[in-house]
Parts: sequence; C-alpha cells; structure tokens
Amino acid sequence: MNPPLNDSIIVAVSKLVDDAKTETRSPSHADIDVMIQRAGLTAADPKTQGQTLGKTKRINRTLSWALENEHESGQKLVAGLISFLKGCGGFRSTSPNYVGAECVANAVSVFRLDGFNLTSDGELLPLVLDNLSGVALTAALNSYVQRAKRGSEDAALIAGTSKDLLEATAAHILTERYGSYSNASNFPTLLGQAFTEIGFATLDSSTDAAHTPQKRIQKAMYDAACAINTLRNKQGTGHGRPWLPTITDGEAKTAIQLMGTIAEAMLDAHKKQSGVIN
Repeated sequence: MNPPLNDSIIVAVSKLVDDAKTETRSPSHADIDVMIQRAGLTAADPKTQGQTLGKTKRINRTLSWALENEHESGQKLVAGLISFLKGCGGFRSTSPNYVGAECVANAVSVFRLDGFNLTSDGELLPLVLDNLSGVALTAALNSYVQRAKRGSEDAALIAGTSKDLLEATAAHILTERYGSYSNASNFPTLLGQAFTEIGFATLDSSTDAAHTPQKRIQKAMYDAACAINTLRNKQGTGHGRPWLPTITDGEAKTAIQLMGTIAEAMLDAHKKQSGVIN
C-alpha cells in the first residue's frame, strides 16, 4: 500500500530531510533528484524551475504540488524518502544521518493518525486495524475514507482484516455503542443495525418520515452498500484486487468512491450522536 499524503504528512516528511547544520547529511540534493524522478514529479521540482531551495522546502513544494495534481506520485515520493532514510541510517540515533528524535516522533504520530505505523527503525506499514479501537480506529477509518473517495483501490479492503471499508465502519459503530458486535451477522444485517443506530433509514423503513428526500438518500446508500458488498471477491485473502474478476476498473473505482462517501456519512452521523466523543 502507498502511504498517505496530506498537509500534515508533507510537513512531517519534509522535516525528515532537513538540511544539515554543520556536516553533510543524506539525502543529498542529487539523491533527491533521483527520488523525485522515480516518483514522476520532475516537473513539480522547484529545482527544475530554476529555484534554489533547501531540501526541506524543495520536498515540501514538490509534495504540495503532488497533493493537488498527482496524488499517487506524491505517495510514491513519500515512500521513497522513508525507504531511503531507513537505508542511510536516518532512523538510527548513532548514525551521522540521524534525522533527530523530535522529527521521528512527529512523523510517527502523524502517520499513525492516518492508519500507518512508522517504526523506530523506519519501517512504514499499514496499521492492523483489528488491533485498534476507539479514537485510534476512528482516525484510521477516516484516513481510509479519504483514500476511498479518491478511488484508491487499497482502501477497498481494510489493511490487516478481511473486512471492506463499509463492513469495518459498521462494526466500529456498533462496537462503540454496545462494546461488541455479532461476527455471525451477514453484511446486510450488520449494516442495517449500524444504520438504525445512527438514525439512517434502510430499505425496510416504511414510516411516512422514511419518504423524505433525506431518508430516500439514506435508503439509496444502504442499497448501494449492499450492492458493492456483492461485488466483493469473498474468496480473497486481503491481497490483490478485492473485486470479482468480471468488474471493470471503472466500475471498481466507482464502487470504491461510493464506499468512501457512505462510510464518511456513517462516521459523521455517529460522531454527532449524543454521548459519542470520538
């Protein structure tokens, strides 16, 4: 999976390649040339535009452009930078290339909020969401929501679990409300329980209030969520393409974006409910 890319990540990663105050510290500008080129972001590099900037500002400007224009290329650059720093001793306190305890701690914190674990030795891996709960899980799910809304396929199947984003969101909401949920429930039942808890209408809702435009949208979201779940490759193991082989790339992207929109609506409604502090 590609790492997340947002304003906080850009600031934290840029600080990891800060210019040395006394001696030379890797990565050099030549090293950064190569990483930016590999990520396909040469055109966004201030250096190619004749600007002379320090390494921090150079990375910050390049990633900021990528955030708005070439998101996946920006993610590749983040991954490349972390990998390079790991290889050159950037995360080892005894190395002349050590980036500093404060910079590492800040990066660890920022990545964790976006569902990734940056270890003390520079390994960057998706958090196993089955091991998260409460605020940490809410934050991680929100990071997957943003990925899904961009159509990122790695958001369709949640890291470290066999659940998709909608199933994980429904399970999280029910666990927040009751302390647990039934693993035996099928997806329509699980989703229906979560929808009912947050006050959303399902296809079974038949009161007069269920026919307002808002409730009709909620019913449509429930129906779409169940349809998306049917498109899932239930024989998969969490690796590879999480869709049935008959699904086209365009259909998969649409499904993923719908997953993100529905999950976001569910999490927002859950947050607004009285007594919920996450």
